[in-house]
Amino acid sequence: MPGSVLTLLAAGGADHSLVQDIGVCLVAAAVLVVLFERLRLPAIAALLAAGVVVGPVGLSLVADPDNIATIADLGLTLLLFVIGLEVNLHSMFRGGRALLLAGLLQVPLSAGLAWALFVGLRQTGWVMLTGSYTALYLGLACAFSSTLLVAGHLHSRRELDTRSGRLAVGLLIFQDLWAAVVLALQPNFADLALVPVLVTLGGIGVVMGVAALAARFILPAAFRAVGRAPELVVTLALAWCFGLGLFGQYLGDLLALLGLELAVSISLAMGALIAGSSIAAFPYAHEVIAKAGSLRDFFVTLFFVGLGMSVPLPEGVDVLALAVLLGVVAVAIRQLVFLPLLLRVGVDVRRAAETSIKLAQISEFCLVIMYLGMDLGHVDQRFTSAVIFAFVLTAVLTPALFRLAEGSYPRLLSVVARLRGTPPAPPERPPYRPRLAILGFHRLGAAIFCELERSNPEVLRHTVVVDLTIALHAEIHARGAEVIYADLANFDALRHASVDQATIIVITLTDDVLKGTDNCHIVRNLRALNRHSTIIATASRPDDVLPIHEAGADHVFMWSEETALALVPAIQAALRGDLARFVIGRRRLRRPLEERCELLE
Repeated sequence: MPGSVLTLLAAGGADHSLVQDIGVCLVAAAVLVVLFERLRLPAIAALLAAGVVVGPVGLSLVADPDNIATIADLGLTLLLFVIGLEVNLHSMFRGGRALLLAGLLQVPLSAGLAWALFVGLRQTGWVMLTGSYTALYLGLACAFSSTLLVAGHLHSRRELDTRSGRLAVGLLIFQDLWAAVVLALQPNFADLALVPVLVTLGGIGVVMGVAALAARFILPAAFRAVGRAPELVVTLALAWCFGLGLFGQYLGDLLALLGLELAVSISLAMGALIAGSSIAAFPYAHEVIAKAGSLRDFFVTLFFVGLGMSVPLPEGVDVLALAVLLGVVAVAIRQLVFLPLLLRVGVDVRRAAETSIKLAQISEFCLVIMYLGMDLGHVDQRFTSAVIFAFVLTAVLTPALFRLAEGSYPRLLSVVARLRGTPPAPPERPPYRPRLAILGFHRLGAAIFCELERSNPEVLRHTVVVDLTIALHAEIHARGAEVIYADLANFDALRHASVDQATIIVITLTDDVLKGTDNCHIVRNLRALNRHSTIIATASRPDDVLPIHEAGADHVFMWSEETALALVPAIQAALRGDLARFVIGRRRLRRPLEERCELLE
């Protein structure tokens, strides 16, 4: 390994390595993101444009686009893993008759309606619509929404845990299952058989069963073993993500070792989704989300740059015309199928309207379906190019679709609901907003918690504690507070723990206890998250007080000073020979120390 690194360094610019290709893509993406941001254009358009610039259509700076495509696929895998961590699938499907019916019906109804439309348009004699499978593939392209785009936007806007967010993710999960079914049937379109579908669904069931057993009997002990080291928690979680994904991918080979010859393979991305959902209820989920999120963003950036490199030069106006038509039909299908279907199964008008608009894209899975269809001889290169352009078009429009979903259209549907005699949907429940956040649960944190429990127990119902001592979490929660496993040095972890929503934030750990950070750095991060919260921090030395104040703290205290302020009256009473009366008076005001019940004991 060291030798290969030295060889790579010695080769310099003469070697078009994977690292060099990634570097070129990232530099181009960064430059164009800044430019597009100043022009108020969507960031995704900048990433796609970067791919066009460095790819074969542009400057041909990337020698092997397949390298980028391979690495970029990890973006989708990590995205689905984080979705599984952030969305509690058990609670989402609990009593979810509406989601179940909508999920099962959305894809076949959408594909069927779009297929009928394109069959009708084929009668016009348009050459782009000729071919035995053209209408079928166009129908499938209109039936699936982009998991990558929708989940990414929901995550960045912190809407994954809203009612409309959970509904959208639930529908996307069903679409991913339908995509697996389509991929299983695709080689047999000429002679459809039920067996491949059942085998695929059975394989998904096996992967889910393995995940459930591991989450019940193996993973809790494994996570407890590394719980004191957040970086090892993330390593273990990612190992579980890819381990379960690889298990599903090579499930057919593993079954063959047992003497069962079944051609079954579950995608790595689907395995990642199952892996994430299986540990979503673990207390470590917030820390994993925060750290895996950075990796996900890196790979998703490469995904879109790689997609931009695959965008071909349009071969005539017909290709662009079909792309625009496909995009328009995909958006219309959501209103003609998704919206009525969601209303019919009992979803309120506002949620149905928002969800149907937010899901109006061509899916990245459709690109996989199209490329496989081209390999099978079902469609040609021009047809596939049109679908790619349609995906790019709807991808660029996604931010506008999200804004439209929250604007006039839902209000219009609320008016329609009143005309129908149904009440408008209630407003979204606001995200959890704690009044108090206690960062760190060592001696001082436990003492503060105990004193609040004695003097103001009501505030504990609006308190979140952030700490790595997992053994105390159950007891903290039992006493009424929220408790989150997260590293205070991790900016994203604090945000996912809702610390940025707290009215008052107290840092109870001194710099000599903290690892990889200090109070000054934490305060600076907290102030970046929330300009209006009150931040109370601790200093180890007098020289630290001013820098922590300048970082954004409203109040800085020192243990030594606070202890001295409490002890000096006792010393003065003792000097007067009046210590006994002082102790009696103190016991009247406060609970005796021997009667305190702190959680660290």
